[in-house]
Amino acid sequence: MGSDKQFDGYHPYGYLTPGEDFRDFEFDEMHSGFEPREIPLSDDEAMRVRQLTDGTVVSLHDHAFKFPRDVKADIWNYVREGRIHTAYEWLAETPLDAVFDMQLDGLSSVHSKHGWKWDDIVHEVSMRAADLAHSEYAFQCRDVEDIRRARENGQLAVVQAIESSAMIENELDRIEQLYGIGVRSMGITYNTSNALGTGGGDVHERDGGLTGFGVEAVERMNAVGMAISTSHASPQTTLDVCEVSEKPVFDTHALAKGAGMGARGTSDEVLEAIADTGGVIGVLSSTHLPDVETYMEHFEYLVDLVGIDHVAFGPDVLYGDHTRLLEVLAEFHGVELPESTMEQEYVDGLENPTEAWNNIPRWLVANGYSDEEIEKVLGGNVLDALETVW
Repeated sequence: MGSDKQFDGYHPYGYLTPGEDFRDFEFDEMHSGFEPREIPLSDDEAMRVRQLTDGTVVSLHDHAFKFPRDVKADIWNYVREGRIHTAYEWLAETPLDAVFDMQLDGLSSVHSKHGWKWDDIVHEVSMRAADLAHSEYAFQCRDVEDIRRARENGQLAVVQAIESSAMIENELDRIEQLYGIGVRSMGITYNTSNALGTGGGDVHERDGGLTGFGVEAVERMNAVGMAISTSHASPQTTLDVCEVSEKPVFDTHALAKGAGMGARGTSDEVLEAIADTGGVIGVLSSTHLPDVETYMEHFEYLVDLVGIDHVAFGPDVLYGDHTRLLEVLAEFHGVELPESTMEQEYVDGLENPTEAWNNIPRWLVANGYSDEEIEKVLGGNVLDALETVW
């Protein structure tokens, strides 16, 4: 079906009454706050994009929902309401068949002050799953066949993913409980360390790597069929995960240090270790880059480094004011944002999932990639790895 999506008109929590059953918020229009851009193509190239996006298209990392119009004023009320508003109608304007949706990541504080608690995550995942269950267009993804079904039927398979394992504390069985409510991908750490290993933000003079409990957690995730992401984990933690895991490992959103990303980038050694597991690296955008052209420079660097079979796209974008949101996140976690993050108000050509996922295949076609190469990086590589993991 490609981009011929079957949006059914459903809006978040449409089975309830906004303002009565839950607090309502104001949201911007899809392109508010930035000037949208579409990569120009010839008629023949545009036809080729349509044909190629009839294949499987998977985002390895995005936040496929809306944030409030006034992020700084309303974000904590929105978070504590505990109801993420999936952008169904805007996602239907993309060629996506599946999206690894990272929920509220570092803002996962539905019930707690600092977030990532068990009650926060279970509430967030289960409430989202309830909403997805009422949409005929989007649905919770539990296996590879769900992604294939979404492609065939013009639907969207939403892979509920979590960027940290902090909430499992010292309880391995919680991995299975999360799997049971639909979580299919989980990060080892966020920026801060937890019982599994050292977080990428905690590396100063020492990098403690994966803990003994972390080894057991990796083995349990392998056993139950939970995809493992090393995004945000420290370099040594990632190398340890790659050594321990018997299944392919993902970095769902990464930029290469060797391509000029500096401290926010991932080293060649770590990227090659992930690829050596049979894993896949999703190219990150967020607000770190100025435009789609710079984004694709990182893509090409990764392809040259690890081979095209191990690269996909994980833009890490959302619907709302991403720059203001990162400012809130930085204040909440007591970290300083890199200057590169704040140099521009938006990423030209990649500001939200709709713009990003319409421009990514257009750039690939415009820049001479073969059909086979495009099919791999748009979704084939992710599916191949998931066949083993799930």
